Amino acid sequence: MVTVKSYHEHPLRILRYSIKNIWLLIFPLLRGIRTIKLNRSWFYEWLQGAWFDIAILGLILLFGLCQWYFSRIIMTSASITHRYGIVFRVNTTIPFCNISSTSYERPMYLSPFGAVRLRCDTRAGIFKASDMKLMVRERIIPELKAKLPGIKEGEETYVFPKTPVLSVVLFSIFFSSGFTGTVYIATFFFKGGNIARDMIGSYLDRITESTERFTGKLLQRIPDAAIGLGILFIGAWLISFFINITRYYDFSLTTADKCVKLNYGVFNRKEYGLVKEHINYIDIRQNLIMKSFRAIALHVSCAGYGNSRKSLPVLLPVRRESGIHDELSKIGINRGDNDRFKPVWTGFWQYVWIPVIISASLVPVYMIVPTALPFFDTLTIFVAIMAEVPAVWLIAVKTVSFFTSGVSIYDDRIKLRYSHFTTYHTVIADRRKLVKVELEQTIFQKIGRRGSLSFWFEGEVKRRHKVRALSIKDIQTISQLLDIELVGYINA
Repeated sequence: MVTVKSYHEHPLRILRYSIKNIWLLIFPLLRGIRTIKLNRSWFYEWLQGAWFDIAILGLILLFGLCQWYFSRIIMTSASITHRYGIVFRVNTTIPFCNISSTSYERPMYLSPFGAVRLRCDTRAGIFKASDMKLMVRERIIPELKAKLPGIKEGEETYVFPKTPVLSVVLFSIFFSSGFTGTVYIATFFFKGGNIARDMIGSYLDRITESTERFTGKLLQRIPDAAIGLGILFIGAWLISFFINITRYYDFSLTTADKCVKLNYGVFNRKEYGLVKEHINYIDIRQNLIMKSFRAIALHVSCAGYGNSRKSLPVLLPVRRESGIHDELSKIGINRGDNDRFKPVWTGFWQYVWIPVIISASLVPVYMIVPTALPFFDTLTIFVAIMAEVPAVWLIAVKTVSFFTSGVSIYDDRIKLRYSHFTTYHTVIADRRKLVKVELEQTIFQKIGRRGSLSFWFEGEVKRRHKVRALSIKDIQTISQLLDIELVGYINA
């Protein structure tokens, strides 16, 4: 016998459904504009017709109430269905076996009303949108959890220790809107403002004394404006930092045979349940500073998790690299040995050529321009040096990437190590998740018997993972191990 249970959404959804018809308020607005007069009797005239405004508002709320009443959540032993609509009825059904992740959000402002946001996501859909979004009562959550995919009571195989506050702080520093970029831009404005003031001041000294007072006040404002812009960038980063602290505070991870459960947040407490079978890949991320201190952050690709600009798909915040083997094995992933296929020495230029050319092209700027335009001497040198810093930094990033990139295939898994811009990635995926491999070769790479391999895995977002400067011999071996047809193209 099939058990069927039916629930209403939380009554707060009435307001959400009502907002869809907020456009009806244009009629009270038009009436108010028509009756407006610049005299004492205007208010009384408007009040006489207030019943019309109240009727429109009541109609909006009534429509929202009807929408809520006809919106039902139906749970069977095999699926969840959201039925909604009045004239046109819509039934959205998701079998439990196809759900990749579930999330329960408890924002602080909804807690007094006992409301919880429930999201169910599958590997279908577009634009990373949730396949089913509902608002339900807190009291029915245990009944929903009993049927929806997730870790049931007593199924836990390992509960990770609570993430230390320091780990969350470091994670927020490294992943809050570009920490190093913010410091760099702020420094540019702080120092650049003073240089601009001195340069303009020396120029205005040549002008008549009648403008001295005006120019003096103007010059005083130049560094203030530049400092203000610098403070603005730092302030934006601090806001992002604070948001990440509150978002990932009290982070916890629990694993079971089939699922992974994550809990975190202060003002918006979130609980995610990820189905292990539907995880596309694990992404271990670092930047150059983190790599220097052997620290990593563990991310995961799974439908419905970290699919918005406001959140990152973090599985574990900042950790020491030395202990990641054990933590991955408890999640059910073997990190494997060192890379079997690594870039060849002749491919070093392929990694560093862009930042090297940028860096070299800046040399004539601060050698020729000051000679040709002495007035811009100080400013030109400052701008050139500030542009040189990120170029040299990127050379260092790409040099390290050359020595650490590679491909490894083991235990039906693929491990890719590469860099994208300034971030280092170590991607570990099941071989069955691989959907496409692409070989790229320029004329010079073809002569040098090397090429770049790009990999795509299952996921809601099309994301390339590119390993550069592999030898043709290694590429042939990889194509054979993965049972893909690249050999014909290679030998062409």
